[in-house]
Amino acid sequence: MRTLELTVVNPSGLHARPASLFVEAAARFASRIMVENLDRGSRPVDAKSILMLLTAGVQRGHRIRLSADGPDEEEALAALRELVEAGLGEGSAVEP
Repeated sequence: MRTLELTVVNPSGLHARPASLFVEAAARFASRIMVENLDRGSRPVDAKSILMLLTAGVQRGHRIRLSADGPDEEEALAALRELVEAGLGEGSAVEP
C-alpha cells in the first residue's frame, strides 16, 4: 500500500464537477483507492464513489491523504496527484 498527502488547490475543492473528474480518474485503476480529509479528520472514503467522496467535505486548501493498494497503486497515485495539482479541471486560485 502506498500513501500520498496533497493540498487541494482548485477553487471549489472536491465538489460536483471536480469530484466527478476525480472519481472517473480513480475508476481507471484496479487498486483500491481511499481519500481522507486531514483537515476535517474524516474517515477514509472510497475514491471511486462520488457520494462517499462528497461526504469527505474537501474544500480548497484542505490537505488530503490518498492511499492506494493493488497492482497499479503507484500509477494510480501519480495520476491522481497530477489531477489534484493541476486543479481538477478548474485550475488553481492564487490569493493576492
